[in-house]
Amino acid sequence: MSKVIVIGSNSFSGSNFVDFLLENADYDVVGMSRSDESKDFYLPYKKKKNPRFKFQKMDLNKDMKKILEFCDKNEPEYIVNFASQSMVGKSWQFPEHWYRTNLLSTVTLTNNLRGRKYLKKYVHISTPEVYGNCSGSVKENNSFNPSTPYAASRAAADVFINLLVKTYNFPAVFTRAANVYGPGQQLYRIIPRSIVFIKNGRKIPLHGGGEAKRSFIHIRDVCDATVKIMEKAKPGEIYHLSTDKLVSIKDLVKMICEKMKVDYDSSIENVEARLGLDNAYILDSDKAIKEFGWKPKIELDDGIDETIKWIDKNWNSIKLESLSYIHKE
Repeated sequence: MSKVIVIGSNSFSGSNFVDFLLENADYDVVGMSRSDESKDFYLPYKKKKNPRFKFQKMDLNKDMKKILEFCDKNEPEYIVNFASQSMVGKSWQFPEHWYRTNLLSTVTLTNNLRGRKYLKKYVHISTPEVYGNCSGSVKENNSFNPSTPYAASRAAADVFINLLVKTYNFPAVFTRAANVYGPGQQLYRIIPRSIVFIKNGRKIPLHGGGEAKRSFIHIRDVCDATVKIMEKAKPGEIYHLSTDKLVSIKDLVKMICEKMKVDYDSSIENVEARLGLDNAYILDSDKAIKEFGWKPKIELDDGIDETIKWIDKNWNSIKLESLSYIHKE
């Protein structure tokens, strides 16, 4: 069995990737995060109690020596790194925290992993935010033009890892996905937040009137592609993961309101646009589609239904949760 370490396994994307891997009997999986495991309703793998999964509480910023020792002892063929300070708007408040995790710790980790012969592939979960303001269809070779401290910290890490690939043949590959969503997502993200606000009878704040357009892709579709990239991609390659559909935040919220049978106009309030908000663009995913035969399968309409059902099913627990992002240094 192949051993996989998933760094950032408490995150929405990381926990779903763990679950996706465990559905395949070919993998032993270690989840690694700086915090204790999240509550069960956030972690899709928890209810399955799979003996091929183990959790390690380790912090990239504080426990690097332990992490490297653990890797050397267990010799994983694959390391998939989801860990990052990820809130875009909040990165203006404490940019040094974003740079510490997203750049410095990433540089330290990958530089120390180079030369580890047991490592077949290091998958770096990057972000399209590195492209900043652009328009149209964006390919993997698009120039970086970050608009926020978050995006700048991620872009700098990507550049360094790519240097390791070119200079030392470090077996790294990169993924950049559109806006992911699905059951278990953090409640401060737009889709679950809108659902919870409606259930609580609160008005949904729409930044800039909700005119910004985004592409949304279900987390299970992203996991499917990520496994294929982990197994088959050549070092240095970058893959976009997206649908070919853009939807405005306003229309997204309208869709949720219709599904929950509430009036849109009385359920929203317009607020000031977020600083550094990027223009609308679509990530060109042809490369992943052609090389791996992958394509997104879950329609946004069905994915929203699934997310509403998850919130309804776990409402007694979810209604006690904070709806705000809680920053951890």
